[in-house]
Amino acid sequence: MLERLHLDRTLFYALLALAGLSLLTVYSASGKNLGDTGGHALRLLLGFGLMLVVANMRPETLERWSPIIFGMAVLLLVAVLLFGTVGKGARRWLSLAGFRFQPSEFMKLALPMALAWFFARDSLPPRLWRFGVAVLAIALPAALIARQPDLGTAVLVAAGGLALLFIAGLKWRIIVPLLAGAVVAAPIVYFRFLHEYQRSRIDVLLDPQSDPLGTGYQTIQSMIAVGSGGFYGKGWLNSSQAHLEYLPESSTDFVFAVFAEEFGLIGSLVLIGLYLFIIARGFLIAYLAQDSYSRLLAGGVTLTVFLSFFVNTGMVLGVLPVVGVPLPVLSFGGTSLLTFLAAFGVLMSIQTHRRIVE
Repeated sequence: MLERLHLDRTLFYALLALAGLSLLTVYSASGKNLGDTGGHALRLLLGFGLMLVVANMRPETLERWSPIIFGMAVLLLVAVLLFGTVGKGARRWLSLAGFRFQPSEFMKLALPMALAWFFARDSLPPRLWRFGVAVLAIALPAALIARQPDLGTAVLVAAGGLALLFIAGLKWRIIVPLLAGAVVAAPIVYFRFLHEYQRSRIDVLLDPQSDPLGTGYQTIQSMIAVGSGGFYGKGWLNSSQAHLEYLPESSTDFVFAVFAEEFGLIGSLVLIGLYLFIIARGFLIAYLAQDSYSRLLAGGVTLTVFLSFFVNTGMVLGVLPVVGVPLPVLSFGGTSLLTFLAAFGVLMSIQTHRRIVE
């Protein structure tokens, strides 16, 4: 039946397991709040429904819609700057018919779709001018997101786009100068373009104790939660850091810390293994894809999921700055959850329609 629904069985079961763990963790992190947990369950159902819809769209249809989806996503980012809702000192949301959503999350899928469409118009590796146009296409949404300000999502979107350039065949003789330029530009960006709180988050990464009640607070409390879980964990519903409200954003950005405290090193390794299994499945789908668009899109989507997972866990463990990036599917949320599940629907479309062609 799953094949008739165009759902890749391996990926679907792994995502179901991740969704189950998400419900357990959000219920605990929210203090056994049935309202929050029920809302998260409803979003999961909507997300899986959206995944089913996308999975039943042929890759050719996705390809035709790719530039339109990207253009609409850019317009939504412009609308955020003009009419967006302000929350926690940032203008990142749009309100429509009583619903509030974060358009920057859509770009995590829209940008790889647009770049895959653009590169598929020509043979691979693309000519140099196409890489130049692609860099501009990456810079535009990244700049709009950074203006909100949302540096974490901007960097993630840009990194996902640049990773797709590598998949498309960008040569190392071009990559190395780009990386060198980024290193040279880093101090300029740090002193001229970052907000004070963003600079503080980078500074405190080296020494969280330098501001234990300010910018270092989240990192310190997160590391306490992870460390106190020990080898086997404290058990489900026994996260003292979350229940005593020491850990901010315990059901969203720092949900991995709650999971690690309750299920310990063993549980954390199982969760990390599940993510790596999902990512490996995505790369296999990209490898087996039968055309350039599908191969580039599957690889770009999978790398975006990997980057989100890597940045979030690195942030929780104190090895990366706190940038407010949710953990795919596991974190409580709306727009991010729907976007990631739609992205997995894209992978399933590419895989299941490949079988039909054969």
